[in-house]
Amino acid sequence: MRYRPYESADFEPLYAIEEACFELPQRFPRTYMRRILASRTGAAWVAEDECGLAGFAVSSLRKTRDAQVAYIETIEVLEDRRGQGIGGELLVRIEESARAAAADAIALHVDTENVTAIRLYEAAGYKQTGREANFYPDRRPALVYCKPLSSRSGDC
Repeated sequence: MRYRPYESADFEPLYAIEEACFELPQRFPRTYMRRILASRTGAAWVAEDECGLAGFAVSSLRKTRDAQVAYIETIEVLEDRRGQGIGGELLVRIEESARAAAADAIALHVDTENVTAIRLYEAAGYKQTGREANFYPDRRPALVYCKPLSSRSGDC
C-alpha cells in the first residue's frame, strides 16, 4: 500500500469511496467534499495500490481562542480493504500533517455505534471528551474525541 497526499485528479475515485461507505443522508455532498479537499488549511491523504484508491482521510484546521485544533473530517476505507491497517496508517498521516501545521490538538466526532473506529482512535491515544446528541443528519449521536499534539494543548 502506498500513502500519499491527495491530488485533485483523485477526486472521482475518492468520492466513489464516500458513496460506497455512506448512504444518504450521512454522505458528504460532493460540493462540501470538494471544498474541504481544496482548503489550504487542511490535509488529505489517500491509500492506493495497483487496484486504485483503497481509502482516504481528510482533516481541517480550526483556530480557537486558545489553540489551533486539527479536526478529522473523515477517515474512510473500502469495506473489502478493512482490517489491513489502512485506517490506522491514514490516521498517522493526518496527525503528522496536523503537527506540521502547528496544531495543538486533533479532534473528531465518531458515531456511537462505530465500535471499530472507536477502538482505532482509543488505541492511538484519543480520549473521549464529550457526546453530542443528534449530531448526524439522521439524528444519531456522536462521541467527541481529542488527542493533544503539543504541550500547549493540555488535556484537550
